[in-house]
Amino acid sequence: MNRPIFFKFETDFIDTLRCIPMQVRFKLDTCGIKLKLAEWAKFSKKEKANLAAMPCKSLESIQVYRNYLQELVFRYTNEQATDLPIDPAPVWANLQAIPPDLVKKLSEVNTFISLTQWQKLTDLQRFALVKLCHSSHESKNFPHALKEFGL
Repeated sequence: MNRPIFFKFETDFIDTLRCIPMQVRFKLDTCGIKLKLAEWAKFSKKEKANLAAMPCKSLESIQVYRNYLQELVFRYTNEQATDLPIDPAPVWANLQAIPPDLVKKLSEVNTFISLTQWQKLTDLQRFALVKLCHSSHESKNFPHALKEFGL
């Protein structure tokens, strides 16, 4: 298992893992499962920590992660996990262009990032910025993420 990466802007819920951290959300998109917060809330803290720490990069580890998650969802809800289409070219992975929605959100907070700055971010940081720029309930974390990422 890997040591999970949690961002500082997530500190208000990391101790309890009451919300789904970006590290797990990244893995959900990677393995093609849409996890509802109500489902996440039913998992034990240890199971949540496992989901944060488990690898999910190679084809084999993605399948192991997906199977484990499907088992958890079924165990707690008696329903199948909801599939999520896997984007073969997610916007956060494009190092040649900053996603238009992110550019728009940056302008709303009077901020600009260069393509070089975008390219220097980790996959998880780029993923987090894209997710935060789309989420209305998480928009308070957007400026905190920018600061944390040195932008």
